[in-house]
Amino acid sequence: MEIRTLGRTGLQVSELCLGTMTFGNQADTRTAHAILDKALDNGVFFIDTADVYPLGGGTQKAGTTESIIGQWLEGKRERVVLATKCFGQMEDGPNAGGLSRKHIMKAVEDSLRRLRTDYIDLYQAHQFDTVTPVEETLRAMDDLVRQGKVRYIGVSNWRAWQLEKALGIAQTEHLTRLQSVQPRYNLLFRMIEDELIPACLDEGVGILSYNPLAGGMLTGRYTPGQEVQAGTRFALSQAGALYQQRYWQEATFAAIERYREWCRKQDLDMATTAVRWVTQQPGITSAIIGASRPEQLSASLAAAQIPRLSEGQLMELNELWFSLPRRREDR
Repeated sequence: MEIRTLGRTGLQVSELCLGTMTFGNQADTRTAHAILDKALDNGVFFIDTADVYPLGGGTQKAGTTESIIGQWLEGKRERVVLATKCFGQMEDGPNAGGLSRKHIMKAVEDSLRRLRTDYIDLYQAHQFDTVTPVEETLRAMDDLVRQGKVRYIGVSNWRAWQLEKALGIAQTEHLTRLQSVQPRYNLLFRMIEDELIPACLDEGVGILSYNPLAGGMLTGRYTPGQEVQAGTRFALSQAGALYQQRYWQEATFAAIERYREWCRKQDLDMATTAVRWVTQQPGITSAIIGASRPEQLSASLAAAQIPRLSEGQLMELNELWFSLPRRREDR
């Protein structure tokens, strides 16, 4: 497992990061702990979660994933780099979500309690807040770092201009600097290459990319004409519709079939190759992998062991993205 440095820090993280949004919905506590054990045993010591998880659980289950991780962390805390996020609506009420100082200060205390730890290695803004001034969010985050409750800060699902704005404010106001951004990125979705990746490379911001398997599409599990299966990410309440919009499209299925045939000719596993592709892209610090069962991790973990894809292979794989139609929601 390759070890990489996060942003402009001395923090070392594994090139694969375990995402945990299935814990508490698609994976029960026992299964989740088995997934965590398998990841750690294979060199993945970087764990990412969020206060609002599990995916598809709604406010009724929000916080469940962190609680499951907190139970597992006992006796392992110093072996793990732990990342979590805030922004999502945790309960009813106008201040129970977003990036206001009020919500951040409550959210971090709740996360620390559920995770059974006194500090978070990487605390991230899960979305960009169009209501709260960026200065307010950064000052709250800066206070958490100064208090020792948070070591480093980052963001998730922010665009390049939003990241650059925050970096400029932090520099001008002498506030703690953002060290990472967490965007969606895979063979079928490469919009971040236009602006976000160049910005991160220029500013020294680490990229923790999620969805390397495109919701499971790049595993080869789904085929054209197939109905959405219950229990999969595409059928989850509140989240299923989003994933169907992203990937359950005729053009995507056609690209998957071309990818399936390409991997067959190259004698490569579809899932392993998709994750390997992400980890060797410029600017990527870590690719976030996940599972709802321990055995599902095997193909993704293998990405850390196979050789780098050649320039010729990378060129051939470009065709998958270039062949897909651009849609408004992709911008």
